[in-house]
Amino acid sequence: MSVLHLLGTAGDGGAETYFVDLLTALRRAGVVEAAAIRRHAGREAALKAAGIPVKVLGFGGPLDILTKTAAAGYARLQGAKLMLAWMNRAARHTPKGPWARIGRLGGYYSLKYYAGFDELVANTEDIAEWIVGQGWPAGRVRCIPNFAGAPRGGGPLDRASLATPADAPLLLAMGRLHESKAHDVSLQALAELPDAWLWIAGVGPLEAKLKAMAQALGVADRVRFLGWRTDPSALYRAADVCIFPSRYEPLGNVVIQAWAHGLPVVAAASQGPTALIEDGRDGLLAPVDDAGALAAGVRRLLAEPKLAGQFRTRGLGRVAAEFSEDAVVGQWKTLFADYGVG
Repeated sequence: MSVLHLLGTAGDGGAETYFVDLLTALRRAGVVEAAAIRRHAGREAALKAAGIPVKVLGFGGPLDILTKTAAAGYARLQGAKLMLAWMNRAARHTPKGPWARIGRLGGYYSLKYYAGFDELVANTEDIAEWIVGQGWPAGRVRCIPNFAGAPRGGGPLDRASLATPADAPLLLAMGRLHESKAHDVSLQALAELPDAWLWIAGVGPLEAKLKAMAQALGVADRVRFLGWRTDPSALYRAADVCIFPSRYEPLGNVVIQAWAHGLPVVAAASQGPTALIEDGRDGLLAPVDDAGALAAGVRRLLAEPKLAGQFRTRGLGRVAAEFSEDAVVGQWKTLFADYGVG
């Protein structure tokens, strides 16, 4: 019996990246699984390389009547005992059948798409509590966080490859070029840090606007827009401080990944980072939309290497205790076993 994962989005965001990471980790742990996804050549290739069967489906809008039927047929072909829907679009197209239906939520989504599902999985305790607050039965929701880890044997990206001085304080910002990620705040903070350089990794609709803003602020020569990257570990290892100024962030996987790479973090106090970070112990929090406070946090870490070292140690400890691959995969395997998937 297998698990069929459904992902209905075609983007290149954190949830989509983690989809591949988790499925690959589950496969390594011996879970029999398959995936039904929207067309995305890179994702298809990555899953197939991990030995995971993949079916491309339409996952269209309300008028799409074919995806649900095709998903049911593929589930029967794979001997699925459980269907795991990642986010709303996948949930809408998850068919009823002789299998359990579970929704995986990484945000505060409308629960109307999950009516009739057997259980919901949230990736933070706050989201789990919110789900219960919406009227979902408490006994049918559980929290399984995302895992993080630094691949063995990797090294930092050569700064010279991005025309960045080897001795300059280097800040790293990861995330879609979208209003919610507040890269504009990162640029404003950089303007207050005249010796620092900034790498921004991500793609999105605000690229042109952010580049124009960098020019207007006079920091364009110290910013590198990296686009979509397949080597995030090398970026984390090359930087001195991770900045994460998101205005809206239910989790903050970037924080966990930074910790896994021993990189100190200054984040905006949005929901996810506030739930993760103990301010002053394993990271620094700044008010949302406060570029001055973000810059002050960076300045403090650069000026206090002992504090930055403590954050590195404590962050690595948090990952080992709460967010390691083994710990998280173990929780998923327990859930699957509860539904007869061994």
